Amino acid sequence: MSDKKLILVVDDDPDLVESVSMKLESENFQVAKAYDGIEAMDRIKEARPALIILDVMMPRKNGYELCDELKNSDEYKDIVIVLLTAVADAVTSTSYTHMDGKTTLADDFIPKPIELDKLMEIVKENLE
Repeated sequence: MSDKKLILVVDDDPDLVESVSMKLESENFQVAKAYDGIEAMDRIKEARPALIILDVMMPRKNGYELCDELKNSDEYKDIVIVLLTAVADAVTSTSYTHMDGKTTLADDFIPKPIELDKLMEIVKENLE
């Protein structure tokens, strides 16, 4: 059994998942990957992560829905969730809003495009 903390990276952009995963692994974290909210829930049930980096806009089940589901669950509510979001004032062609993000129970958030060093700071701060 490894003593590395498990981080689940959830995004429908495979390139982003890979770049974030490589950075996390270089910082001595164990990584699991998922590409939508339904797949993420399967990964969470397989191996409970210490933290989830969760994209907002995804097919099948979006990040807000998964965040709310986890944070309202006795079994999973203590998992740290960092929302990744491209939702910004410039994104007008979406039904997602900043208010949606503010009403979730997520522990933190980082805007896209992400800076990997900033993301690592947020991950480490939330795992302390």
